[in-house]
Amino acid sequence: MSPRAIRGHLVDFADDPHVAGAAACRAVEDGIVVVQDGRIVAAGEAAELLKTLPPGTGIDDWRGKLVLPGLIDTHIHYPQVRVIASYGAQLLEWLERYTFPEETRFADPAHAAGEAAFFLDELLRNGTTTAVVYCTVHPGSAEALFREAQRRRLRLIAGKVMMDRNAPPGLLDTAEQGYADSEALIARWHGVDRLGYVVTPRFAGSSSEAQLEAAGTLLREHPGCWLQTHLSESPGEIAAVLGSFPWARSYTEVYDRFGILSGRSLFGHCIHLAEDERRRLSETGSVACFCPTSNLFLGSGLFDLAATRRSDRPVRVSLATDVGGGTSYSMLATAGEGYKVLQLQGQSWPALEAFYQLTLGNARALGLDGAIGRLAPGFEADLVVLDPAATPAMAHRLERAEGDLVDTLFLLVTMGDDRAVAATYVLGEPVHRRPPAAARAPTCGKVS
Repeated sequence: MSPRAIRGHLVDFADDPHVAGAAACRAVEDGIVVVQDGRIVAAGEAAELLKTLPPGTGIDDWRGKLVLPGLIDTHIHYPQVRVIASYGAQLLEWLERYTFPEETRFADPAHAAGEAAFFLDELLRNGTTTAVVYCTVHPGSAEALFREAQRRRLRLIAGKVMMDRNAPPGLLDTAEQGYADSEALIARWHGVDRLGYVVTPRFAGSSSEAQLEAAGTLLREHPGCWLQTHLSESPGEIAAVLGSFPWARSYTEVYDRFGILSGRSLFGHCIHLAEDERRRLSETGSVACFCPTSNLFLGSGLFDLAATRRSDRPVRVSLATDVGGGTSYSMLATAGEGYKVLQLQGQSWPALEAFYQLTLGNARALGLDGAIGRLAPGFEADLVVLDPAATPAMAHRLERAEGDLVDTLFLLVTMGDDRAVAATYVLGEPVHRRPPAAARAPTCGKVS
């Protein structure tokens, strides 16, 4: 395959700016990323690399825009694409009123296939090139998503939900069936092309002890897989879990009993944790997924980033949309809401730290920082092109940034969304380009 050169203002990270300072951010104002056979072969100053390009190399010219590694979402539910923005409920009621009825429809393979295609379209339109995804209890829901992701050559991690109690009959499996279905999906999909499997007990309150034991066993038997679930999202959820496991002193202890805490385990939310729970997450290398738009929309609470950074027991953190409890597929908009969540607690989240989390930080949380999250030779060429002047209001504000990169990044965090994504590349090939303004005219329905 012929090489492709992608030219623009390159931005990526060598380390966490919270630890290493601003020098962790690497920026080349007029740079080029050279891609061949799906991987980055060079990245640096355009003036130097233009001299080395083979004759006939195609150049995508994005000067005036930022070129970054593709964005990474570590916690999202593809069966909830039709319940996003459903009004007026907190977590457990929201699940019963909106989510469970919608998820029953995924017993139909044709429905699952259609929703999988829409879901991946939305991710790419928002610049997200890697995601960790919840499917439904139906194995076919995971099959549909894996097939569609494979067709698009995406790096995707997904798993069928394991859930054997406290849900409608059409959404229940058993401990044995959940294990067998997951085992079959792992054998069929994990490690195929760019796909990975994540063992997925929905949350402790929807799984029996036998099923949590099965989930822990799967994680131990398949150490290359991940595990995802929910932890301490809302007070009502915590009370329900402790009521189901009366021997447990904490929600985290339930998972710990069954070997579910690990360096490849992702726990959505982690809002209402006691100090001993954070310490145990730290000791096991588990990841807390910060889902700000969901936490605000469902009234669940405020994630305490400072508490995860305590030097005596630091907890690994990722950032995620949690669609459909989350209200936007955009990782930019998600970071903007994260900034506000932290502001409410007197905490700061500089733009460099936010963009690190969207890219290399989330890659590190997944243990994929040797493959994605940087603009460096050998890395997979998943890229996003961001336009800080995407809307008239953003362009007007950008004039005051006067070329300052940190100010420009903060503008994208606070005002950016899918409109700021000029293009998305997967393995060096464009899979989304923002359409011309005339093609984006909105339409409105009438109020009935």
